[in-house]
Amino acid sequence: MARKKPKHASAAKDVRSADSLPFDGRDLGILLALILSTLAVYAQVRGHQFIGLDDNQYLVENPIVARGLTFGGIAWAFTTFHAANWHPLTWLSHMLDCQLFGLNAGAHLLVNLAFHVGNTVLVFWFFRRVTGARWCSALVAGFFALHPLHVESVAWASERKDVLAAFFGLLALVAYARYAEKTSWPRYALVALCLALGLICKPMLVTWPFVLLLLDVWPLCRLRWPVDEGNSSSLRQAWPLLREKIPLLAIALASVFITFIAQTRGGAVRALADAPLGLRFANALVSYAKYFIASFWPLERGVYYPFPAGGYSLWQIAGAAALLAFITVGAVLAARRQPCWLVGWLWFLGTLVPVIGLVQVGGQAMADRYHYLPSIGLFAALVFGGAALVARSPRGPAWAAGVSVVLLALCAGLTARQVQRWRDGVSLFTYTLSVTTDNLLVEYNLGHALGQRGESEAALRHFKNALRLDPDLFDALINAGMTYNQMARPAEGLPYLERALRLFPNSSKAHTQRAIALAQLGEKAEALREFRRALELAPRDAEAHSNLGLILARQGELAAGTRHLLEAVRLNPRSAEAQNNLGLVLLAGGDARASLPHCEAALRLNPRLDSARENLRRAQAQAR
Repeated sequence: MARKKPKHASAAKDVRSADSLPFDGRDLGILLALILSTLAVYAQVRGHQFIGLDDNQYLVENPIVARGLTFGGIAWAFTTFHAANWHPLTWLSHMLDCQLFGLNAGAHLLVNLAFHVGNTVLVFWFFRRVTGARWCSALVAGFFALHPLHVESVAWASERKDVLAAFFGLLALVAYARYAEKTSWPRYALVALCLALGLICKPMLVTWPFVLLLLDVWPLCRLRWPVDEGNSSSLRQAWPLLREKIPLLAIALASVFITFIAQTRGGAVRALADAPLGLRFANALVSYAKYFIASFWPLERGVYYPFPAGGYSLWQIAGAAALLAFITVGAVLAARRQPCWLVGWLWFLGTLVPVIGLVQVGGQAMADRYHYLPSIGLFAALVFGGAALVARSPRGPAWAAGVSVVLLALCAGLTARQVQRWRDGVSLFTYTLSVTTDNLLVEYNLGHALGQRGESEAALRHFKNALRLDPDLFDALINAGMTYNQMARPAEGLPYLERALRLFPNSSKAHTQRAIALAQLGEKAEALREFRRALELAPRDAEAHSNLGLILARQGELAAGTRHLLEAVRLNPRSAEAQNNLGLVLLAGGDARASLPHCEAALRLNPRLDSARENLRRAQAQAR
């Protein structure tokens, strides 16, 4: 039976004409403007540093990744649930960066930027292809490229998974547009391949089969909206399109299953006792509203947003529910003339489902990076729907063009400012504390970042702030004790370390730091027992080997100390402290030439390590 012509036939006409319409000079000019403006706003990332939060476990303190591409590393990428995730392609991309650039943070971030630029091009390409609307497609791509909420996905090295998954997800959309023009198994297989590759970068794409079904309504016009003939007719029209999504849905469900196992084993999934269902549903409603509002008012954006200490008030929940209901009803009513309103809104709502907090992973209430792909649907609804509205007025298009330019310029300015805040951990965490309250994770991470800078007193203040919010925060206890050790005030740090050991008696790191404190207090025999206990618990702990080697050497056991220090350097060649300790012990043993490369390595790894500079000077003098 012949299919009736859709009521929004003009959109279908645009799709058919776009199929035969190649990119011309104006399209290439738009692409060039999009690329150059995105690079201009984000180019400053080349001078940025790793921020510590996640970057340590993903890159800096992950020797498997830092070694670059190796056969062992490739096998690890496909078998590990490290960082409570299974995303092998993301690990491989980080390994390739380390192979090419080492741990140069700016270079890693420029690769993120390259993917973001590529994603911007794909957004323009997809909408230009399927709608034929050049300037609307350019505007959607422009907002995607320059929106401040997308800074987190680009300027955070650990979020490579975000831009990489989006790249393959957008390729899947382009491939699906080709498949919709002429269905065939090879074209379908390409869609499935792109989706699978995206899912093994980040499982955010599990909703992509749903997005493809929305695209069948608009702009591909494979499914008419609204359906006038009743439910049976609606099902007859929709069933072939639903059926063809089943293999894609199976791929998505496999990703959901693996991800749930990874996050459960990694301890990332919060129990109902920690985050009750009532709080989760309230947070989902309020977060949806906040994501929507932040799309238009993207100010005061931090890196981590904790749950409010007292939960959400009734007016917040009711207000969020009313806002979402109002927009949904409006989108349904507007869809009779312009389906893009409903399709874009459902894209926005649907793609946020995996990260809206119903299954609570981590302690954040929401995150800017989750806005990256859902925003495309929202921008498409506003731009294409708005274009249809302003087209009714003779001066409407000109006014809309002027407003669009102003909005893009504002976005670019706000984004450039936000990118600057991501230049290092101290800058980012300090700003985040200024726009959030009772932020336990950021207090701790700011203390850690300040400690790495050598600002011990300031670091201690933030560790103590974190412990005020959670007296049993193990990492804050350890770092407070370690900071006191570094300040040569071990007696003040011991209570923190002993409390940490009461929480986790088998923590190698806690035993190591307690041993350092005891050694500073002159209790060498007890310190040696603690170091040996640390190594029993973690035989591959480079820090424990390094410290045990140093204390043995100071007691005159140079050979035994050297063995432990060599093992520490083997386990973690990027540890400045281990390299410096080995150089010092070799120098004390009279082998100045052997100590030189280790002193040089220590100084190269940490130019602020004054003891390494002094050891290098002495080694150079003795080696002459």
